[in-house]
Amino acid sequence: FGFPILEAQACGVPVLAANTSSCPEVAGDAALLVDPSDVNAISDGMRQLAQDDTLRQALVTKGYANVSRFSWEKTAEQILQGLVEMGEKGGLE
Repeated sequence: FGFPILEAQACGVPVLAANTSSCPEVAGDAALLVDPSDVNAISDGMRQLAQDDTLRQALVTKGYANVSRFSWEKTAEQILQGLVEMGEKGGLE
């Protein structure tokens, strides 16, 4: 699912992640996404994060905001809303 991304963001760590699988969806715009099969892209991303203070701080700030999308409260609300919609459509018979 992408828990390591969220855990890092919650701890104020800038995230470098793969641009595949669920990573882009979980990370949102709060991570530097690279091709995981391209060693040069990975090393360039690491270099960017190490050298660009502005980028690093922007990702940290966006990361804190991104984590809030996945709170237990919001998850419960989304599940409840889905169940209500299913019930309204006759899906819970």
